[in-house]
Amino acid sequence: MENIELKRFWEKVKEELIGGLPESVHPWIYSLEVSGYDKGVLTVVTGQAIAKTWLSKNHAAQINKILETVTGEQGARLNIILDEHYAFKLKKEVEKIHKKEAEMFQKEQALENLSCMQSASNLNLKYKFENFVVGKCNKFAHDAALAVAKNPAEKYNPLFIYGTSGLGKTHLMQAIGHYILFNNSKLKVKYTKTDDYINDYISFSRKTNNTIENMSKFYKKYNNIDVILLDDIQFIESKIKSMERLQHTFDTLYNKGKQIVITSDRLPKEIPNLTKALCSRFEMGLMVELTPPEAETRIGILKNLAIANSTEYEDEALSYIAKHFSDNVRELEGAFTKVCAYAELSGQKLTLELTKEVLKCQEQENTIGYTAIADVTASYFGVDAKDLKSSSRSQKISEARQIAAFLCRELMGSSFNNIAEFFNKKYTTIMYAHEKIKKDINTNSDYSNAIREIKQALKVI
Repeated sequence: MENIELKRFWEKVKEELIGGLPESVHPWIYSLEVSGYDKGVLTVVTGQAIAKTWLSKNHAAQINKILETVTGEQGARLNIILDEHYAFKLKKEVEKIHKKEAEMFQKEQALENLSCMQSASNLNLKYKFENFVVGKCNKFAHDAALAVAKNPAEKYNPLFIYGTSGLGKTHLMQAIGHYILFNNSKLKVKYTKTDDYINDYISFSRKTNNTIENMSKFYKKYNNIDVILLDDIQFIESKIKSMERLQHTFDTLYNKGKQIVITSDRLPKEIPNLTKALCSRFEMGLMVELTPPEAETRIGILKNLAIANSTEYEDEALSYIAKHFSDNVRELEGAFTKVCAYAELSGQKLTLELTKEVLKCQEQENTIGYTAIADVTASYFGVDAKDLKSSSRSQKISEARQIAAFLCRELMGSSFNNIAEFFNKKYTTIMYAHEKIKKDINTNSDYSNAIREIKQALKVI
């Protein structure tokens, strides 16, 4: 084919490929440059290794079928060649045509630099602002995190992000780190779990050879940074020496004008045995809460996952998953992954029918309801059922409320959100109540007996 004819032919093929392949791979199709066509083989060049790998591995059959239709030749196929110099050549050509394209290339380079710094900063590249789904449940926390990322140590220092497990605290925290590295690679960012900080301190302090030198290495590791991202601070509780060392780290960084970001599953004052000194330091900045995502946000998260995995789905299937997994994002993603794996391995589309079959979630149609559980529990403890929904903190009412909440979760499988709404409490209060009773029934015979007798009264055992 002549050059002009070849390009026209390629534009026609490309149009068909765009129409027949998932939207997620369209950028890779656009990046292909036609090289030649001979005996049913259309050769194209790309500068992206992932484009060649992904298209050849996951979409070869679709692509070749489209080629057969366009060319009318049986066995027509696409041959993708990776040219390491192509990306650079393409960049130079685009720079001459449009300044904006040059800026995009610079961002790509910054992404490569970010990847190189991942190991040193201990960041996971999947946790970025770009793939954090914002909803009513997390907008304030997201906006605060972004403000910190844009102006480290100038706004909200420290930033204390709290909420129960699986709501995106780590995602937001690490997104701050990625944003800072991407936009100011000179800054040193370090993400660490509190357990790792504690273990480092213990390890360095217990080394017998030259203790002063060992501790100097510890100080350098945690004090010679610009941004520290400290995850799950609640695990510092009761560890006196570690809390003293953390206070020193905090003061050193804060006084140097460095940014501190902390996550926890609860407020500082709710962490058992946390020193007043650390509590006051954590509270001196901005504290933001993450709550379970509402239905719209949960569906948005699932759609993002589907696009990222090139998964075809029915809207009803995502709505079903979102309805039955409402407590946290981690459970929601786990349910989606399970259904996707089953669909992929069985060669099926992600339909509502398949989703119901895999997850086997029961529509809560139990004859036992919140009111019945609350009434029977209140009667057992000799209190008024309406007191379980009150703000009373008397020991008897609190115990009755906690056990009633525990039974609502265990017998009905209800979400913490729904139980909290019934009892007029925060979801965190209900979650902690459930965890407390679940733990105490193994050691507290009064609780185990109460639960057994209430179940008998409800005729469920």
